Amino acid sequence: MDFSSFLTSLGTSFVIFLVLMFLFTWLSRKQGNKVVYYPNRILKGMDPCEGDSSTRNPFAWIREALSSTEEDVINMSGVDAAVYFVFLSTALGILVLAGLLLLPVLLPVSITDHSVKFDNTTSNGTFSDLDKLSMGHIEEKSPRLWAFVIAAYWVSFVAYYLLWKAYKHVSDLRAAALMSPEMREEQFAVLVRDIPPPPEGLTRREQIDSYFKTIYPETFYRSMVVTNNKEVNKIWEELKGYRKKLARAEAIYEESKKSGKPEGTKPTNKIGFLGLIGKKVDSLEYYNEKINELVPKLEAEQKVTLREKQQASAIVFFTSRLTAASAAQSLHAQMVDTWTVMDAPEPRQLIWTNLPKKFYERQIRQSVVYVVVFLTIVFFMIPIGLISAFTTLEQLKKLLPFLKPIVNQAAIKTVLEAYLPQLALIIFLALLPKFLLFLSKAEGIPSESHAIRAASGKYFYFTVLNVFIGVTVGGTLFSTFKTIQKKPNSIVTLLGTSLPNNATFFLTYVALKFFVGYGLELSRIVPLIIYHLKRKYLCKTQAELKEAWSPGDLGYATRFPGDMLIITIVLCYSVIAPIIVPFGVLYFGLGWLVLRNQVLKVYVPSYESYGRMWPHMHTRILVALLLFQATMFGYFGVKKFYFTPILIPLPILSLIFTFICKKKFYRFFQATALEVACRDLKETPNMEVVFRSFIPPSLSSEKSDDDQFDDALSHVSRTGSIV
Repeated sequence: MDFSSFLTSLGTSFVIFLVLMFLFTWLSRKQGNKVVYYPNRILKGMDPCEGDSSTRNPFAWIREALSSTEEDVINMSGVDAAVYFVFLSTALGILVLAGLLLLPVLLPVSITDHSVKFDNTTSNGTFSDLDKLSMGHIEEKSPRLWAFVIAAYWVSFVAYYLLWKAYKHVSDLRAAALMSPEMREEQFAVLVRDIPPPPEGLTRREQIDSYFKTIYPETFYRSMVVTNNKEVNKIWEELKGYRKKLARAEAIYEESKKSGKPEGTKPTNKIGFLGLIGKKVDSLEYYNEKINELVPKLEAEQKVTLREKQQASAIVFFTSRLTAASAAQSLHAQMVDTWTVMDAPEPRQLIWTNLPKKFYERQIRQSVVYVVVFLTIVFFMIPIGLISAFTTLEQLKKLLPFLKPIVNQAAIKTVLEAYLPQLALIIFLALLPKFLLFLSKAEGIPSESHAIRAASGKYFYFTVLNVFIGVTVGGTLFSTFKTIQKKPNSIVTLLGTSLPNNATFFLTYVALKFFVGYGLELSRIVPLIIYHLKRKYLCKTQAELKEAWSPGDLGYATRFPGDMLIITIVLCYSVIAPIIVPFGVLYFGLGWLVLRNQVLKVYVPSYESYGRMWPHMHTRILVALLLFQATMFGYFGVKKFYFTPILIPLPILSLIFTFICKKKFYRFFQATALEVACRDLKETPNMEVVFRSFIPPSLSSEKSDDDQFDDALSHVSRTGSIV
């Protein structure tokens, strides 16, 4: 790609962003669109337009985002959202402070080196103006390379300083949330797994109650035995489905009274396959009959489940959150594969099917999943390498000669050069996240937030190894395959000299991500279109309408790894091609603004983990930093710089920094510090409310009578100790 194509790509992306931003301003004013642009505020019972004016200018949302505080973010979207903004601010700070030295120092050093001839370039015979701004423009063994050595140290120390500050700040945020006087149900419970078989003469409930009553005689409240809910969930989902269909049929019937005859027209449906074949019946009567059949069936299955399908896992409740915090981090049994106790996640987070999985089964599952992820990463490198190699215009013209007349036209050529490889890559990556989340849950992880953290880790390593390294290796190997065949030892040199050239690809990739990606995020065009189509053609009830505009959460499983790919790219090329740094600053700066607006007004958190994602964010930024340091070491070797070993301390310092941070901060993100848990609550907790919040919906009884739950949902047992 030449310089003019790059500028065209950048300009096009910027124009698209401006169009989408003005579209957002216009669409968000309309009353019928408020549920798409302000759902978080609406669900909290707030005025969606509070603080807005009907004549707001296109940039008013920027002022509102900038004026918001961290407390506002926590109140609207929780601590996890605030921690995500700490990550964005830290990444932005690293790039801004790095750029203060890199841009005014390295660019003049590169551009004023006239010793490199035009044919000694990294652009495969076509000299690019961007190469003049990169380290590739510096002559081998040149003393000018000292400036780049100093820059590598500067970037590293800036990262250490800001990451340390951020870790301390997030730790304070987590502590403030956990010591809040407000009652949170999960703080009074622990999750117990790997319960051994009950002794003869004792039920599972009596076994658990006796065990914990002996250890915690003053504060033990009661226990809830985890059950196999497969059958009861199936009936409950079926019942819920018929109730939704009944509500829809009633809404259609009421609508027919207004638009047609006063007595209305009763809706009908076919009861065969997918409602397309079979006998036609009165929908209202049919759904009522089905509901009346399923209610007693559900109640009977609930009793069977609670009495006969108990598993070797339970949730145990205490009247003190200090006791619960202490129990969650204590060793209860002599053997670690029995009576495993951990802090309970929020009730909405529990993955019930994973709770009974045994200790060794979880270890085996985790190992198998890691092997599958490794194979996925290895075999995905092949198609991504092919995408990188085949989506260049020159390769397309060689492979598909009939396209030459089309792609040789100036306008089409410019657009294809600018967007083809990047779009192919983005679409390809969009297929992966659900598969990785499925694998993470298959490990036996007990909560949604933990599964999302695990999935985001897999996705991060996938994107770094396949996108960053895969694109660089793929693009290089394709164009130099014959050279490598003749001289296999030249691969390091070839990869090194290709880095500045690949920086142009990544410059465009970053620009496309922040201008077009954040433009679509802000404008919410796709959710808006889907909502209006559903409202017009599908939604008949208020519940269906609410479901149509429900925004979901921020999507940490994919959003954070996407951000990490950008910080990895920008860090690794920050010294080699410093011109990429402003693009990284724009990405994280614009992301901070756009997502601040979305978190305050749009997204609704699906869980709260009180910042447990942060240690993973911190570690992965350090992984990106290590990759940057390794890249610099290799590239200085390519440049035949005699003092390259002076960079050896950098990765060592990074590993020491990682070790110190883990030892100092990480434990508090694994368990709640007792000095935090001992703070007084605003009021004495209602333990029955706490207990009932953990009952799965399929086991909740509509009757006030609690007798049917007596076997699994225990009162304190009167039996003796079994400890």
